[in-house]
Amino acid sequence: MSEQEIRQALNAHWDASSKGNLDAEHEIYDDNAVCDYPQSGERILGRSNLQALRGHHPDKPSGFDVRRILGKGELWITEYTIAYTGRPSCVVSIMEFRNGKVVHETQYFSDPFEAPKWRSQWVNAAA
Repeated sequence: MSEQEIRQALNAHWDASSKGNLDAEHEIYDDNAVCDYPQSGERILGRSNLQALRGHHPDKPSGFDVRRILGKGELWITEYTIAYTGRPSCVVSIMEFRNGKVVHETQYFSDPFEAPKWRSQWVNAAA
């Protein structure tokens, strides 16, 4: 799978994720994919378990914004913001591809925080 095809697959994946289309969202994964959530210590084994877990989430996303996708070869990183009930989380998704499918994904979630005033003289607001 070319890098252009991977980027197209990722765009389709994130678009489906933002719309709550579970079947289209999970087409990108290998049947035996592994997904890690390091902050909660969870590991989801297999595409069917990952899709079931996401399908049983009590909330639908109220916002979804992909900031950027970077990658080369079989390693791709997506930075995005997802909101549930209006509360945003910043997410980094690291995906490893093999034979055109994601075989491993690690997702890091972080709540936004207000920048401290003491450092305002050295920083600009991010877009």
